[in-house]
Amino acid sequence: MPTMPIHDQVDALLAAADAGPLPIVAAGDPVLRRPAEPVDGQLSDTALARLVEVMRRTMHEAPGVGLAAPQIGVALRLAVLEDAATVTEEVATARGRVPQPFRVLVNPSYEAVDGGRRVAFYEGCLSVPGYQAVVARHERVRLRALDERGRAVDEEIGGWPARIVQHETDHLNGTLYLDRAELRSLASTQTRAAVERWAQPTPVLAAAELGFALPESG
Repeated sequence: MPTMPIHDQVDALLAAADAGPLPIVAAGDPVLRRPAEPVDGQLSDTALARLVEVMRRTMHEAPGVGLAAPQIGVALRLAVLEDAATVTEEVATARGRVPQPFRVLVNPSYEAVDGGRRVAFYEGCLSVPGYQAVVARHERVRLRALDERGRAVDEEIGGWPARIVQHETDHLNGTLYLDRAELRSLASTQTRAAVERWAQPTPVLAAAELGFALPESG
């Protein structure tokens, strides 16, 4: 069966959305496992702006801090992110979590900096609802992308914002966070004890109790 062209697919989604949020594609759908195609003129400026706005509303409704286009069924290298960072000071300090204004990443890629040092924290995903797991990711990365106006983005980013960038860019490569996770840490968000464990500022206690290793610090 032939694949619908991206522009037709987006037109159909936008018509269905009527400017509201869209359903989020769950793990098991092939669109989450295929590398997305670069944004390269498939959409008009108007269609791209409308798609970004629908993605923003969908992310807010979920709620989440990032959303990649494949998560609404569109195999384009496009992601949005925004984080109010409404966490305790202890959690914010431990995780390097600071507020991030809304931004759009077109054709993003990243590479590790600072020797590729990794840090591990619990992480979740809108496409894998009901669970959290510890993922070791680069503490700092160099982000390259375009913004929604076609302007080049080339910056170093660290802490929790770097984690969001890696998570969303991985989606565009057909990778889910569970592919990188320490599966012994997998926790249901429906269990009080598990929630208390992953809500800790760091996963040190969880690692001790569940028997998995964390990256060495320093």
